[in-house]
Amino acid sequence: MRTFLMILEIIVSLGLIASVLLQSGRSAGFSGTISGGAEQLMGNKARGMDVILRKMTTVCAVLFIILAIILVAIQ
Repeated sequence: MRTFLMILEIIVSLGLIASVLLQSGRSAGFSGTISGGAEQLMGNKARGMDVILRKMTTVCAVLFIILAIILVAIQ
């Protein structure tokens, strides 16, 4: 059981790292307005992907904390 939870913790932590790294920065919107019409070509797809990544980050962070607490309690 403990080994399974540790493996699950590693998978969740990798998902958390990936979801944080794939998110666009705060300045991406501002640089898009300076560069011109590139954002008009993308439409709402970039916003949709950011929303999905933000939700994925939240879920992974909550799972990470819960699994960490369970692993400490088992130990």
